[in-house]
Formats: sequence, C-alpha cells, structure tokens
Amino acid sequence: MVGVLAISASMPTTNGIATARADDTKYLEFYTPPSPLPAGRPGDLIRSEPMRLVYEPSGQLGSWVASGTRIMYQTTDAKGNPVAATGVYLEPSNPWTGNGPRPLIAYAPGPYGIGEQCAPSRLMDQGIHFSQGFDLTFNYEETFLATMVARGFAVVVADGVGMGTHIPGGPEFANRLSAGTGLLDAARAAQKLPGTSLTPHAPVAFWGWLSGGQAAGSAAEQAGTYAPDLNVVGAALNTPMADLTLMPPFLDGNLLVGALGYVLNGIVNAYPETKDLLMSTLTPRGQHFVQWSSYICLVQSVADFGFRHLYFPDNTGYFNVDPATLFGSDPVRSLLLAQKLGSLKPNAPVYISANRFDSFNPYQASSDLAADWCAKGADTELWTNEQPPFLNKAAMNTLLPYFVDGERSMQWLTDRFNGAPTTPNCG
Repeated sequence: MVGVLAISASMPTTNGIATARADDTKYLEFYTPPSPLPAGRPGDLIRSEPMRLVYEPSGQLGSWVASGTRIMYQTTDAKGNPVAATGVYLEPSNPWTGNGPRPLIAYAPGPYGIGEQCAPSRLMDQGIHFSQGFDLTFNYEETFLATMVARGFAVVVADGVGMGTHIPGGPEFANRLSAGTGLLDAARAAQKLPGTSLTPHAPVAFWGWLSGGQAAGSAAEQAGTYAPDLNVVGAALNTPMADLTLMPPFLDGNLLVGALGYVLNGIVNAYPETKDLLMSTLTPRGQHFVQWSSYICLVQSVADFGFRHLYFPDNTGYFNVDPATLFGSDPVRSLLLAQKLGSLKPNAPVYISANRFDSFNPYQASSDLAADWCAKGADTELWTNEQPPFLNKAAMNTLLPYFVDGERSMQWLTDRFNGAPTTPNCG
C-alpha cells in the first residue's frame, strides 16, 4: 500500500478512490522491509538509523532532551507469521534518578490513521505531516513522550504491525494478538540496540491510549508466554479499546466514526479471507469509506467522515444491512470478540484509566476488563474519571481525560519502576 496522499481530480481513480502517491519518498528505503526477511527471532533488529527529533517542522520551537534512533525489527502478525515492524527508540539525555537501572517504557500510540504517512515514527522527525488538503497529521502524544524522557525513562515507540512499513496490505489495526506481539518485540529490539544506557534485564512497562491501550493490555497478557525474557513490571492502559463489540452504536454519528474504517481494514489486513464477507455488507458509499480510510490520517478521517451515520434504510449510509444486526451476529461478532482483552491473566500489575461517560469507547469495556482480570487474580487498579458528559458526539469524554489523567498514569508507572506497593481495587 502506498501511503502519503497526493489528491487531485486529474489523477486516475480506481473504484472512485484517488490513487495515492508518496510525497515523502525519503522514508521508502528504510521502511521497505527486506524480502525475504533475514533469519532471526522475534525482537531481532533488522536495521536502525539515527533520526532527528522535533516538535514542529522547523525544529526551532523547543528541543527534545533525548536522541532518537529509528528501528525496524522482527515480530509476528495475527497468524504468527514473521513480519517486519518499525518504531523509534528514545535515549534520554537526563539520568534516571529512581531505583535500579534505567527503565524502558514500550509505548503503543493511539490512532493516527492507517496510511503509511501516519506512522508515529515518521512524524517524530517532522512534527507535523502535511502534503495538501486535509492530508495533515501531527504527533499529539509528543507531550507525554517528551515528559517521559525528561524524567529519565527510556522509551520505544512501536508503530504497530503493518503501520508505516511499505508493504502490500496495511496495518492490522486493533488486532489483539499482533498489537501485543509488536509491542513486546519493540521492547526486545530496544534492549538489543548498541550504545544505549539500557541493561539486558532492565524493567519494562507498557503504555497506550485507545488502540494503544489495547496493545498495552495485550502485551501484558502475552508477555509471560511470548516474551518471558522481558522483566515486565506493569502496564498503564488509558481508555483501552478492550471490547470492540461494544463500540459500533457509539461510533454512529460520532466525530471519530472514521475509526470504524480503520477497524474494518485491520480485520481484512489480518485475515484477508474476510474481505469478500465484509465488503458485501457495504453500499458503494461504504466501500469508498473503507477503501479511502486505508490511505488517510486522523484529521482527514474527521474532515471526510466525522458525524456521519452508518446506516439508513434507503441504503444511502455506509452499510446495506443494519449495523446492529451485522455486528451482533456471527461471523462478524466473533471477529470482533477475538480482539477482546480479558481472556488471559497479565503477568504484572495493570492500571486502567477511563471516563465513566465516554461516548466513543464505552466505559463498560474498561470496567468489564478490570473485572475479568480481577477474577483471574491479576493485580488490577481501575481509575474512573468522573468528568460529566460534554459534547458527546465530539468525543470530548474520550479525548480530554487522557490529558487530564495522563500524569496519574505516569506516576503509577514510576511507582512500579521504584518498587512501590500497588493499590489494586478488585474488591
């Protein structure tokens, strides 16, 4: 899939979709995986290179107290096949002043879109990506990352399986299995980078929001069996997309309804055999929605699809069947349930932060996850943000609490690295 968009009415189209053209070809050499992949194991480095870190394109408005290294490493996809994934390692300039060796945060970014150009590791040396029109995106999590490295945490940001890499297909967005393995192997790859301040058994914790929260939770669930070599001490899940079956009614008419296009593409990219089934449920407008979503970033998704409804009885929406029936029945329901967190016990303490009135990713997903993990004996703490409903269809109760409660989540991770007692609230 070619990523960066150049949208023009004069360009040839296929099924009504503008052909995408990359305007940042400087990334193609690094982000195109070798074929075949070199012999190796999950977490092995394939290549790395130094990269600049900026908050905005000029690089003059502030500076990172860290150095950056772009990485490509081996991991596994949803079916267990070896694949290449990318990310960026941040080596702090400041010392770690807490207990023990310098810790590592394996950071799973939230949704940025699923076009190649949206990959977080590509954004970190641009600050803002823009080609034309609404092909615009920025690293909205850079304040968290900058704070982490300033406090002495090493950080590895994992793009996610299929995200950013120049390959046929695309990201396995919101796939539980590959989201977790991609994050675990990013941590392994960071520890294998030469010349860093990390020790081989440095403490590791996971962090993520929304789809990144799902990845962090999946990594915590799979770490004991998939990556027992990692010294995992905790996982902070901020508004995790823990149960996709609950989301469709909340997506309808929402500012972030475009995320459904990412989810459907993620299912098809992970399980190509589902493509005909899913595409047959879409109107021509819906097919455009799904296909175009695979090329674009979050800002364009909002501009093109924000506040749209999924279904109208006259088939002028995105689906030709009632989404309640489609998503509530097999085989689609089973596909979504397969991405649900909570079936495995995490091998380290977990912290879940969510807003009670979230109008995009319902609170029930987080509360059910906490209950499931508690029932398995996991050390689990659920923090509930009580910000009242505000501009529901604009997803304010999804967006604002992350920035309000992010410091609380970061302090929880700091306590795990320092060996402080946990405060589970399973009772």
